[in-house]
Amino acid sequence: MPLRKLSYLTLLGLALMTAVSVYFVAQLRFNYNFNDFYPAGDPDLDYYEQYSARYGNDNDYVLLGVEAPAGRSVFEPGFLTKVDSLTRFIQQRRHVVHVTSPTNAANPVVEGFGVFNIPYLHPQEPARRAQDSVLVYRTPGLVDNLIARDARSVTILFQTTPNLSKPPGDSLLAAVRTELSRQGIAETEYHMAGKMVAQSVFVDRLQWELVVFMSLSVVLVTVLLWFTFRTWWGVVLPLVVVMGAIIWGLGLMSACGVSIDLMTALLPIMLFVVGMSDTIHIITRYSTELGYGASKKDSLLIALKESGFGSGLSALTTSIGFFTLMTSTIRPIYNFGLFTGISVLLTFILSFTLLPAMLVLLRKPQLRVPRQEGHSWDGVLGRMFRNVLAHRRLVVGLSALILIGSVASASRIRINSSLLDDLSKNDPVKLDFVFFEQNFAGVRPFELALQPATGRSIYDLQVLRETEEIEGYLQQTYGLNFVASPVTIIKSVRKALNGGLLEEYRLPASEAELTQLVRRVKLFRKKPEFRALVLPDGTEGRLTGRMPDVGSVRAEALNADLRRFLSQNTDPKVLQTRLTGSANLIDKNNENLTLNMITGMSIDIVMVTLIVLFLFRSVRMTIVVLIPNLVPILVVAGVMGLAGVSMKVSTSIIFTIAFGIAVDDTIHFISKLKLTLLQEPSLFKAVRKTYLMAGKAVIVTSLILVGGFSTLIFSSFDGTFYVGLLIGLTLLFGVVAELTLLPILILYFYKHKPQEIRQPVPLLTE
Repeated sequence: MPLRKLSYLTLLGLALMTAVSVYFVAQLRFNYNFNDFYPAGDPDLDYYEQYSARYGNDNDYVLLGVEAPAGRSVFEPGFLTKVDSLTRFIQQRRHVVHVTSPTNAANPVVEGFGVFNIPYLHPQEPARRAQDSVLVYRTPGLVDNLIARDARSVTILFQTTPNLSKPPGDSLLAAVRTELSRQGIAETEYHMAGKMVAQSVFVDRLQWELVVFMSLSVVLVTVLLWFTFRTWWGVVLPLVVVMGAIIWGLGLMSACGVSIDLMTALLPIMLFVVGMSDTIHIITRYSTELGYGASKKDSLLIALKESGFGSGLSALTTSIGFFTLMTSTIRPIYNFGLFTGISVLLTFILSFTLLPAMLVLLRKPQLRVPRQEGHSWDGVLGRMFRNVLAHRRLVVGLSALILIGSVASASRIRINSSLLDDLSKNDPVKLDFVFFEQNFAGVRPFELALQPATGRSIYDLQVLRETEEIEGYLQQTYGLNFVASPVTIIKSVRKALNGGLLEEYRLPASEAELTQLVRRVKLFRKKPEFRALVLPDGTEGRLTGRMPDVGSVRAEALNADLRRFLSQNTDPKVLQTRLTGSANLIDKNNENLTLNMITGMSIDIVMVTLIVLFLFRSVRMTIVVLIPNLVPILVVAGVMGLAGVSMKVSTSIIFTIAFGIAVDDTIHFISKLKLTLLQEPSLFKAVRKTYLMAGKAVIVTSLILVGGFSTLIFSSFDGTFYVGLLIGLTLLFGVVAELTLLPILILYFYKHKPQEIRQPVPLLTE
């Protein structure tokens, strides 16, 4: 079949595939589900899902903090009237299950067969202001929970329907903000926090940043391609190929029902810069042959033949680098690794189908750069090669010193994460969360399941006393600023039965009194805060609380101390406990981060080792290839340690991805060297020739990769910022190692037919 006809058929088939992909891409949706970051398949996740089915999720709430006007107290009637109006407004909103506010908090009192709720605050009775404020500060659970200790702000907590999605969540938040504005409360006077708030902000920013970073990447890559090839087709064709691969990848993701989240949002940007490698190697070789006077057909065949093997291997190693992320138990990382890895292979397919088809149909291009000037790359690379070998001891010595320092610095890296890891310290959303940590109980939820021993009820006096002892430890030592449990229910009922007197807020002294209290608990069974603490049959209970977001390292230490306390002070024949909750699950991710990273890196290294062994049948050559690619990884690890960057979910993927991408140029180099050695018996001349042939493509692709990833440093998400910065640094160090260490190591360690190798020193003067 004639080449032109084959090219037309190829383009038609690819156009149909692209049309189908565009259909699915149009259905893609942005989403950020906090629950997706729980460790999938973990027994603790299964337990928490059952636990939340009984009591509800511990993070389905929104905290609304409202500050009193400057110089005024929250107890002033005018301010309390606004708070009460807000409370009533929120209570009437759809998807709001329950609202807790200073103005609807009440002191229950039982008289006869009825329960009377006496409010703690009376906005319409200014004369009671002093009396109300004294009562509030004496009542447990109000100060630091609903009212700030300095009486300058209050909190309204509204519970929402479980796992509320973004559209209704955004509508609810918008309605609340509109009402705040109507009440004359400025944006600087209120703060909102909670899972729903974070999800809303994250999704909106994902959409904006995806557009911005793709635009920046397109502009940057276009400029670099123009300066490299100086032809319109050298710019347009690579862009068409990579854009096609992005559309295919996103279409496949959409067809599989996967949304764009914080991780998969990186797929288009990452694929755009990574996918350029194959097209640049093909076009570089193609234009070189044209410069030597070869025909268009011969130039294309030579370019495809020489680039095909290396591009196939590099696509394989790069995709494996992403596929290894599938070892993660975190679903967004798993999806990112899977679909980016597939997209890399799709880019390879398009590079050797779409690109050749377009080159065949184009007329033979007139190179804008004359042949003599075009060889300036050879002159530059030739001088670099000579200088590297002339200063080989300095290169090796400096590399060794940098490596030793990096390893020492890398030992300072710590695994640590928090609930809002991906937001910078000065982000408005994070500052709102900090407001609740500084003025109220905090935003980090705490959950402890309470399971009475067989034959006992959660209302047994011994069970309640042990629960009370646990409460005391959690408040005094662990750091909970708010706590509620079945003990809260019994104490509240006892107080209600004794005229609402604060002195009666305690556990009963005898079983007989407890029995009477338990009978009266049914009077309060409709109160949502009671239903959320004990199962109706009393067979199980819940201890819940809130605290500041101390980070996973501190939380792990606190939990270890808590488990030690529970084992020493809790009788399993009376009460058994289990730590659970969303924060606990997020912390558990840290236990898997190191293992996942080591697993991913190990798979990458094994695959590269097998490829080099297959090509050269040499263990020495395998070590030679691995060293220049592991050195940049260790150097960046040292940078992380020196800069105090913690290892967390977002940064744990950096090393695996960086190694998979960095080894790409090495694979191209050694595959070209393998072909050159078939024609050139001298190892030195073969390495030099390969250096000149591959050097331009290595430098150009590395510049595009570094530049493309560098655009991510403008992200408002810390995780995306560090992915861009650290992978960019890894690739920058990688190209330096590629052009310095790699040729030195090959020449002095690889044994290729020693009898035919010329001595390198005299040749340096040629």
